[in-house]
Amino acid sequence: MAFWWPLLVLAAAYALCRLLLFLIPPTVPSIDVDASDVLAKEDSFIYIPRKGKAAQTDKVQCYEPATMKYLGYFPALAPDEVKEHVAQARKAQKIWAKSSFKQRRQFLRILLKYILEHQDLICEVSSRDTGKTMVDASLGEIMTTCEKITWLLDEGEKWLKPEYRSTGRSMLHKRAKVEFYPLGVIGAIVSWNYPFHNVFNPMLAAVFSGNAAVIKVSEHATWSGCFYFRIIQAALSAVGAPENLVHIITGFAETGQALVSSVDKIIFVGSPGVGRMIMQRASETLIPVTLELGGKDSFIVCEDVDLPNVVQVAVRAALQSSGQNCAGAERFYVHNDIYSAFVSQVVKIVKSICVGPPLTGRYDMGAICMIEHSEKLQNLVNDALDKGAEIAVRGSFGNLGEDAVDQFFPPTVLVNVNHTMKIMQEEAFGPILPIMKFSSDDEAIKLANDSKYGLGCAVFSGNQKRAIRIASQLHCGVAAINDFASSYMCQSLPFGGVKDSGFGRFAGVEGLRACCLVKAVVEDRFWPYIKTMIPKPIQYPVSEHGFEFQQLLAETLYGYSVWDRLRSLVNLVKMISEQNSAPAPGTMKKKRR
Repeated sequence: MAFWWPLLVLAAAYALCRLLLFLIPPTVPSIDVDASDVLAKEDSFIYIPRKGKAAQTDKVQCYEPATMKYLGYFPALAPDEVKEHVAQARKAQKIWAKSSFKQRRQFLRILLKYILEHQDLICEVSSRDTGKTMVDASLGEIMTTCEKITWLLDEGEKWLKPEYRSTGRSMLHKRAKVEFYPLGVIGAIVSWNYPFHNVFNPMLAAVFSGNAAVIKVSEHATWSGCFYFRIIQAALSAVGAPENLVHIITGFAETGQALVSSVDKIIFVGSPGVGRMIMQRASETLIPVTLELGGKDSFIVCEDVDLPNVVQVAVRAALQSSGQNCAGAERFYVHNDIYSAFVSQVVKIVKSICVGPPLTGRYDMGAICMIEHSEKLQNLVNDALDKGAEIAVRGSFGNLGEDAVDQFFPPTVLVNVNHTMKIMQEEAFGPILPIMKFSSDDEAIKLANDSKYGLGCAVFSGNQKRAIRIASQLHCGVAAINDFASSYMCQSLPFGGVKDSGFGRFAGVEGLRACCLVKAVVEDRFWPYIKTMIPKPIQYPVSEHGFEFQQLLAETLYGYSVWDRLRSLVNLVKMISEQNSAPAPGTMKKKRR
């Protein structure tokens, strides 16, 4: 007892110190970011965008899709300008690669503090630029980004430290490990649906792993992306990071193509068509590519669910991010036994939804971000109606103003749909709920897999094992059991899809390490006492028993049974002894005559 008592005291003292460190937060400086020019202005004029596939200009025009108020413009960078941004980032990265994890964590803490203290500003900027509501901005922008930062603070360093691996039977005298080094400059081309998170998500992984980042923001969300860049700049400056470590570039297709040709890795979030062009351009320099493309996520509802709760989740899944930015569920499969009840409850909720300018605070839905996208959505609805579908309900419009009506699309519930309809096969990216019946689990699985996309799915059942069994047979990259999109709030998990939804993963351990050069290293375990020596039978010139030696060595290491390996070992030792005792060729003395 006398021996253990001091150890217990030390353990208790250590635990108390850890607790106190946990309770006392680290010192984190505040940063000042100028937001005077992004606050709402009453004197903004109404912008009238050009229709159709107009030629791209040297300017990216920005406006509020909900009100059509003009926000300003940014330059569409030429290829040479993009290359200059990448060159500046590359110089800064060589310095940042030597930074400590302590410095990188402080950068994250400063960002987290600013985000939490300025949620209203960040969400308002996102809302104005994309038309989403403040609540949807908080869910999709603030929550996910804070979770990403928190996960990196808690676990990021652990997953970037050298990872030791087993050496196998033939290299027991060695130590094997995997080391992670920054790639250099990570390029990202991101979509408009989550302008804050889509900028911060690749930037955080890149910078924390020692890289620089150059991010092209969407031409549909340039105004907000350039403001969010100021936050990043201020936080980097506060920790003494080199200038030009992170860049935001603006422009159209030409700008993005130049970025792909200049960086050490590209992350793309967008459509399958553009993703293919990204791959083609990346093949010229053979850089790694991560593609997060379209989705047609299935939402499967079995007959044994808590229906009112599932209906709420279903409507949120279909209309998340204000509908216009819907990256959620797009196909709903409901069991025959509860189909009518499910539709009835969905209709009741959708009837209560009002579409209108989000910042007024009186509306559940925002505006369509992309020009003429509402026309595409209506064409999908018309195609379904022509093939036998029916509209169960459409949401109502609020006070939109005459000039902005075609920037909105009401939430629409379709019934009697089937897979011959485009709405069940093409990505809508809008507030449409097509609901289809199924009668068995096998039928639901078959329907869900009948798609060229494979991003995510959600399966609901009162029997969790049943839901897991169904989800396990769906060909997609992300699955939620009795929930929707919960995996994205677990930032330890990778995110990405299969088929036309892309490949590669961001987020999680896989996404963090994907920003790294993964290097395999083998070194002597007991240096300098035990070193690798080439056995005599296979030294040059190789002896006539060289191959026999190799056979015995393979059997000794990998023989089927212990006895086989022991027998081979005895023969191997015997051979080595004979080789060592035999005189070298040409050294035997000649007989005297």
